[in-house]
Amino acid sequence: MLQLSRYPFHTLKTVPNGSDNRSTGLLLQAGFIRQEMAGAYVFTHLGLRVLKHIEQIIREELDAIGSSEILMPSLGKKESWLKTGRWDEVDVLFKLPASEGKEYALNPTHEEIVTPLMKEFIQSYKDLRNCSVYQFQTKFRNEARAKSGILRGREFIMKDLYSFHANTEELDTYFEVVHGAYDRIFERLGLSGSTFYTFASGGAFSKYSYEFQTELSIGEDNVYICSKCGQAHNEEIIDPAHFVCVECGSTEHRLTKTSEVGNIFKLGTRFSDAFELRYQDETGAMKPVTMGCYGIGVSRVMGVIAEKFMDEKGLVWPENIAPYSHYLIVIGEHLDEALSLVRKLEAEGKSVLVDDRTVGFGSKAGDADLMGIPYRIVLSDKTLAQWGYELKERTEDESQIISL
Repeated sequence: MLQLSRYPFHTLKTVPNGSDNRSTGLLLQAGFIRQEMAGAYVFTHLGLRVLKHIEQIIREELDAIGSSEILMPSLGKKESWLKTGRWDEVDVLFKLPASEGKEYALNPTHEEIVTPLMKEFIQSYKDLRNCSVYQFQTKFRNEARAKSGILRGREFIMKDLYSFHANTEELDTYFEVVHGAYDRIFERLGLSGSTFYTFASGGAFSKYSYEFQTELSIGEDNVYICSKCGQAHNEEIIDPAHFVCVECGSTEHRLTKTSEVGNIFKLGTRFSDAFELRYQDETGAMKPVTMGCYGIGVSRVMGVIAEKFMDEKGLVWPENIAPYSHYLIVIGEHLDEALSLVRKLEAEGKSVLVDDRTVGFGSKAGDADLMGIPYRIVLSDKTLAQWGYELKERTEDESQIISL
């Protein structure tokens, strides 16, 4: 339970000037975030609860496929980045001078950490059975121009998973396992109907990488969707003037703006070669480990959902990621009754924000809509005279009296 009378943060009467987009403005106005600098944000209590709920959905689905959660450091050794050749290749890498003439990287990704870590634990082909680890960690990218609020930052929260396999065939099999887990994650987040498994450039690793792109009017990517088979293609891999679907060969398509919310990538042996990560196969021969990596931008997903589901009144959170499920407005001297109702709702698995401030009903109802809480409760002389409380869904106009 959260009582707003004891809460240090508050909403603003209007959307602040300078917001990159309306959803960022609403997140600021509703008190979910504050900008520390371009591309770096503070998440207040309400914003952090949304992030943690998104993380928990991801965690449950990755645990279900047998991956193990870990936490790796944000700082990386220069020696490791030199070993992979990426110290000078990665143009968004933050490089930090340290004592005794040393330099460190602020990790934008964690292959340079996880590969030598797993070298200690992978010795035999037997160690590669369902071998994968994941984390939720702050990432840093020295973007030339951080924009679009939490959709694109210099500091952001990401889930990255790394898998380790005996060969390409085993990687291919596990790749589809993660693909399925991602489908379930985006379905639970309410994004499945507008999120597309998208072919994109594979760079130095493979012909393609695979992105999860969500349709969004302010998205930074252009995605071509085949009208025949539904396969999505990032603009970077096609000739826009002569679209041909890489899956079925059709030229019919539609173009849409999207924001990338996830990425799964076949790394091959590039990093295992750099760190001499090898295993002994059934014949006793030493072979390089084949790797895959899989990311979801947690804070970006929060921004995408805020942008996608907002309305004219404010934010509209899906119930499973909302900071609280119920916003309880107390009118008059009824705090004791309100707290009794809170205990009842919490026993049913609900979470409740109690607005017991000494302000008018209009301000309280406006903040309930602005914050995007799924259900609004009003407890007052009028409702108690009917032996109950008023309940209204965030996206509905009608309310009903529920008996206490």
